[in-house]
Amino acid sequence: MSTQRLSTDDALKLYLDAVSDSIRDGAFVKLSLGGYRGQDETLRNVYARLVTIKGADHLSFTYRHHTRDVVKNLRIKDTLFAVHSLMKSGFRTAHLFTTERDIELHLDKDGSARVKDRTPTFTEAPAKEHDRGKTRFVDPNAQWLHALGVTDEGGRVKHGMADKFRQIDKFVEILAGLVESSPLKDAKALSVLDMGCGKGYLTFAACEYLAGRPGTTVTVTGVEARKELVDLCNRTAQDCACSGLRFRQGIIKDCDATGADIVIALHACDTATDEALYKAVSAKASIIICAPCCHKELRPQITPPAPLAGVLKHGILLEREAELVTDGLRALLLEAHGYATKVFEFISTEHTQKNLMLVALRRAQGTDTTDASEQVAALKALFGIRTQRLEELLRTG
Repeated sequence: MSTQRLSTDDALKLYLDAVSDSIRDGAFVKLSLGGYRGQDETLRNVYARLVTIKGADHLSFTYRHHTRDVVKNLRIKDTLFAVHSLMKSGFRTAHLFTTERDIELHLDKDGSARVKDRTPTFTEAPAKEHDRGKTRFVDPNAQWLHALGVTDEGGRVKHGMADKFRQIDKFVEILAGLVESSPLKDAKALSVLDMGCGKGYLTFAACEYLAGRPGTTVTVTGVEARKELVDLCNRTAQDCACSGLRFRQGIIKDCDATGADIVIALHACDTATDEALYKAVSAKASIIICAPCCHKELRPQITPPAPLAGVLKHGILLEREAELVTDGLRALLLEAHGYATKVFEFISTEHTQKNLMLVALRRAQGTDTTDASEQVAALKALFGIRTQRLEELLRTG
């Protein structure tokens, strides 16, 4: 290890030159700034890593505050100015990690600085974040993920929570695709209702994604029957400075979806899914996202068609057929009331058993829905189904 004592300006120049050289030579690993003594009382430190965005190298800066993280991606040509400005704003230490050496910069109170040159901590440069296969839609460094126990303080997914993180990330990917293909793409204000939100993982994720869209004001409400979860989620939202996000105690049957642009209902049990879908349709929600659960209503009603009698005499097969018919009817009923629908696998079955998702986009008024209505009647007749909760609600309210 070697140490140099220099003026602040000379030390900063040496450090910034080293950053520039390491990026140019492909030796850059990461950098961090600490010892903050500036005016922002919540800012603790800043980390930066190299990423590729749309084929171009950027440095991704994570500003770590007490209760939230802010990520800014800068083009390489803007990086040195940003680091210089941050050091001038109150950071007293800077660490650069490369595959060739580590450099530590310490700014002292007397106006001088120390630069330490150490042997490298890392011998290989990490893969650029956006080059690692599939792009993540959720930042694992998000403070709310740590607060809800999904990740540790370093943004690493905890043991046993990998499936949950995959589910959260996949959900945001689906939500993003729906928004981009709907009239909400250009909306300046969005209202979201998540019915039966549980611990709020997906509610927080939806809020973070939508609030991050430029020029968009978002109001997100999570409704959950269990008071302890409502209290936990409200504390977490406050601690993580999630503006526009709130949780309240209640059940789906009593929810008022009026004004909601996006309605979410994941794993609502049995006919609670139908209650949620009915409220979304009644509110004329632009987007509906549903993951049905516990299909109990239709199984006792099903009379197997003659060609299927030998198959559906087995309980497990009848149960699965009841699930398919239930969700098929729900999709057709939504189509009959002006929605375009898709039913697909949420995430692969190795990650969770609750893996079916039904999504719906509201179509323009005047769309012919006759065919869907006829298919509902035909499917009910085929399996001897007398009543289905969503159909009943849509007919009688």
